Amino acid sequence: MARFEKQLEELHVQLITMGSLCEQAITLSAQAIRGKGKGLCEQVLRTEQKIDEKEREIEGLCMRFLLHQHPVARDLREISAALKMITDMERIGDQAADIADLSQYIDDAQFQTQVNVEKMAVAAVKMVTESIDAFVNADLTLAKKVVADDDYIDEEFNAAKEELAGLVAEHRLDIKAALDLLMAAKYFERIGDHAVNIGEWVQYSITGTMK
Repeated sequence: MARFEKQLEELHVQLITMGSLCEQAITLSAQAIRGKGKGLCEQVLRTEQKIDEKEREIEGLCMRFLLHQHPVARDLREISAALKMITDMERIGDQAADIADLSQYIDDAQFQTQVNVEKMAVAAVKMVTESIDAFVNADLTLAKKVVADDDYIDEEFNAAKEELAGLVAEHRLDIKAALDLLMAAKYFERIGDHAVNIGEWVQYSITGTMK
């Protein structure tokens, strides 16, 4: 039993590490799309690679749990939830990389600062952080908060769509740049969706149900 608890503690540490990498990727991608420094795209891609490596590492750890420890009930749910969570975190890394890639095609700094995507990024980082904290601490209330917080990112995305449409209509923004920025905002909105998925898997690990 003591060995299994130690392995679960290791799993928690690895998930926290992977979550921190996701937070870094989201933050860097927001800076990249806002034109706040050179080389950020490469930094995001390197971080995404680390996220992929961490996913494989955690997956291997979970499989060893299942094969050697034969967990049941709550422990089995926790391992199963962790496997689902790392899939969502890996996709968060992919979408952060997609945002950074878009930044290369928005050359004019004026276009890069028209829509404040950083509010969405900050909210997404918070959701990822809290979802991992909820898992490690078995905090059902915090997991439910993460799910509810997605409404804010959805509202910000809808506001970004309206603002971009207005800028294009007023000929203050090139259509291609507007589409690139809209796609970036959409990726942030999807990152929020993945954080919601993580929050729901945390609820499953605690209660045995997704809601």
